Amino acid sequence: MCSLCGILGCDDHWTNAVDRPGVYTRNRDSQSRRSETLRRLNAANSVLSYRRLKLDLWQGRSYVLSSPTGASSVFEALSHLWPEAETLAGRDFDPLDENLISWMEEHRS
Repeated sequence: MCSLCGILGCDDHWTNAVDRPGVYTRNRDSQSRRSETLRRLNAANSVLSYRRLKLDLWQGRSYVLSSPTGASSVFEALSHLWPEAETLAGRDFDPLDENLISWMEEHRS
């Protein structure tokens, strides 16, 4: 996705920490939404660092995923994260991979 599409995309995907009518959330104000977004970034980066990838917010509305070689991808919702990560890493992210689980246990902070 190009950078412009990342900015113009919707912000109401279910993975986003936003307040929606009829949906329970503790993220009713901008500060709690930012805190939740940062918690999600930290959790994702814990797993992504296994493949030397890094996730950041871009313009407060989208995400940018970067590889150690300088390649990057901009996308609008966390639902796009794992396919993008697999593309940039050139490998699958299998949550049941024994090597990943062992690595996560060793690097738990």
